[in-house]
Amino acid sequence: MAQIVRQSKFRHVFCKPVKHESCMSDIRVTEITWDSLFCDVNPKFIAFINRGAGGPFMVIPVNKIGRIDKDYPFVDAHKAPCLEVAWSPFNDNVIASCSEDTTCKVWVIPDRGLSRNLSEPAVELTGHQKRVNTIAWHPVANNVLLTAGGENTMFMWNVGTGEALLEISGHPDQIWSINFNYDGSQFVTTCKDKKIRILDSHTGEVLHEGTGHEGVKPQRAIFVKDGLILTTGFTKRSERLYALRAPEDLSTPIVEEELDTSNGVMFPFYDEDSGLVYLIGKGDCAIRYYEVNNEAPFVHYINTYTTNEPQRAIGFQSKRGISSEENEINRIYKLTTKGVVDILQFFVPRKSDLFQHDLYPDTRSTIPALTAEEFMEGLLKKSVKNQVNITGKNAAPNRQPVNAAAAAAASKPKVQVAKKANILSTLAPTKPRMKNRNKKNCFPIQTQKPCRAEATSAQSYAERPPSSQQPSPRPSASPRPRPVVDEDMGIVPMRDAPPSRPASSRASRTEIPPKEEKGPDPMKPKQAVTLKSRAARDEPGGGGQTAGQRRAAAELERIKRDQSRTADEETLAPPPQPRASASPRGSVSSDHVPQNMDELLDDLMKMKAVLRQHERRIRMLEEEIADRNMSNAYSF
Repeated sequence: MAQIVRQSKFRHVFCKPVKHESCMSDIRVTEITWDSLFCDVNPKFIAFINRGAGGPFMVIPVNKIGRIDKDYPFVDAHKAPCLEVAWSPFNDNVIASCSEDTTCKVWVIPDRGLSRNLSEPAVELTGHQKRVNTIAWHPVANNVLLTAGGENTMFMWNVGTGEALLEISGHPDQIWSINFNYDGSQFVTTCKDKKIRILDSHTGEVLHEGTGHEGVKPQRAIFVKDGLILTTGFTKRSERLYALRAPEDLSTPIVEEELDTSNGVMFPFYDEDSGLVYLIGKGDCAIRYYEVNNEAPFVHYINTYTTNEPQRAIGFQSKRGISSEENEINRIYKLTTKGVVDILQFFVPRKSDLFQHDLYPDTRSTIPALTAEEFMEGLLKKSVKNQVNITGKNAAPNRQPVNAAAAAAASKPKVQVAKKANILSTLAPTKPRMKNRNKKNCFPIQTQKPCRAEATSAQSYAERPPSSQQPSPRPSASPRPRPVVDEDMGIVPMRDAPPSRPASSRASRTEIPPKEEKGPDPMKPKQAVTLKSRAARDEPGGGGQTAGQRRAAAELERIKRDQSRTADEETLAPPPQPRASASPRGSVSSDHVPQNMDELLDDLMKMKAVLRQHERRIRMLEEEIADRNMSNAYSF
């Protein structure tokens, strides 16, 4: 059964643009009609081919924000319009430019950027008879540059010395694009004759050739995973499309898909670390991105990011310039027709804030694997011995971690714990400690035993032992002191409570004799509870009393004591009415109206005394009702 959802860690890559307040603006891009990106970027600088006399281009620090002044310093590069710029992969301060003035120049930018106009190049490469269409740095060898001219000829240059290492001819028409493979041993070209060719970097020999797209408009080709080639072009009806091709059969694409109908050239960008391909059309408002892998159909569509402003220039940032702490996978700088640089960040959604090692394998290093002299060894042998089958030295590119701090932390050895004898297993467990039984008459939590009150409620009266086997009740406490009444609120606070509660308290009424260590014999019949009359129980010689009878007697004694201290009728009687006082005019009134502050305070004190008496009487009645209910519940 086929999978409905494709499993991939890049399936949910999304784009989040940076706010315009944190971007550059007011950049005047060139107005020439040439199918080029007009931009290139590295972790330190970004370069734009701008409008002006001759062929100038601007180099701006990549972290600069805000408006760019009109008098900002620029590189006064050429006498004719500049067509393309490219940063060196091994030095972030070296940039190459090509122009219609048939020259290619290499420039060295100061670390802090330009403080004045730069007009003196470090190296000037002259050898083409017509304009230089496109340029590309070698990805492995240092200071090796490939240029393609309008006379359908390509040159391999040693930038350090300014000499041409190799001249490659044979293309019958204009060369549109060039691109190196992973180790730089081969490069692919697209030509106006609709052919796609793969050539050897050391000899210039055509290794593979095939027919590309049918349209007459420019097409482009790049190397992707496992040596495959991704091409973009047009059909006869000006429909844009992409195709994935194998080097052995370039004429028959493995996958081909039409996108839309437009006149803008489609530029492909490939991230070899993640396998993502970005298709960006010149003058479009959309950026499509795909994932290329070995699973059919090999090119998997992910998403499309669309804006309202078309792109005039495009720069693709390397992995050394992205933010790995935020799971950013790629970054694209887009210059709109209004002169605003939009920074488009592509993220992989992850919940963790830690460094994701699976998203960031080691990327290309700034240390070259070959020097220009090592790369020239095969070329010199070919020119001396005139042997076509001799090839130069190839090497895989050096790689470095994307996040050096995270890689160093991961490479540290893990902490090893020395194993010792388990001394904890020989320690005796701690004995359970009884809690304060005055607070709560329960066993400690460690014993996992229920409280006495819970055990009593679960035990029926029929299962209790006879009264003869029960222990004697606790001695009665001393007479309770007379409560102290607050003069203002009439509240009786509990002060200096005795350690043992009286027999009339609720705890004494609900207290059950402690559980015996040894349970009753199941073979011995249980004894019934003997009930006696109230008269026989009250007699002095009436015999032994049960626990319930003793509790009832204690309740009666407590009620008598409460009645003895209950206020009499005189105390509870309402206060006498004040005598009628003579009014200031000499008349006598039944309603007493206080005339001064002393009389008002006297009346308030009398009213407070009456309220306290009523509150005290209500509280005593409530206690008496509750005690009688409890005595009736436990009396036999």
